[in-house]
Amino acid sequence: MRRERREQDFSEFFLARGPALRRTAYLIVRDWHTAEDLTQQAFVRLYAAWPRVRPETADAYARKAVVNQCLSHLRRHPPDIPTDVLPERAHSVPDERLDIGQALALLPARQRAIIALRFLDDLSVADVARTLAVAEGTVKSQTSRALHTLRTHLPDLVLSEESP
Repeated sequence: MRRERREQDFSEFFLARGPALRRTAYLIVRDWHTAEDLTQQAFVRLYAAWPRVRPETADAYARKAVVNQCLSHLRRHPPDIPTDVLPERAHSVPDERLDIGQALALLPARQRAIIALRFLDDLSVADVARTLAVAEGTVKSQTSRALHTLRTHLPDLVLSEESP
């Protein structure tokens, strides 16, 4: 009976949080199929740990599992930029305006993760620091650098570095 209840609780949690965590994964890896795979892999690991996960920390545990899965994937498989012509000189971003997806793609993976957690998931600096296992100062400086990069390419972008 207890196992059935645990599986039902996990299924309900997956249905409730899966889509939001998949969106977070997408912002980090920039590919829906990969985001889906990585989210599923994180939930497989979460399922194995589910009996030990406290209900009040389940969301943070799942978020951390998804973000870690994404960052590990990007370390093992850096994104390729296909092209049919080799450049004569180093690649530079043109001065024309980019859309938000293109601008996010310019950020390193960890900065994309921080932006996703801070502004998509609406987490505080402290919560992001706990999720990524880094210092709060690192979150603040990386947020600042990421926003500077984004604002360079998207001057009309309005995001505040203030903690929620």
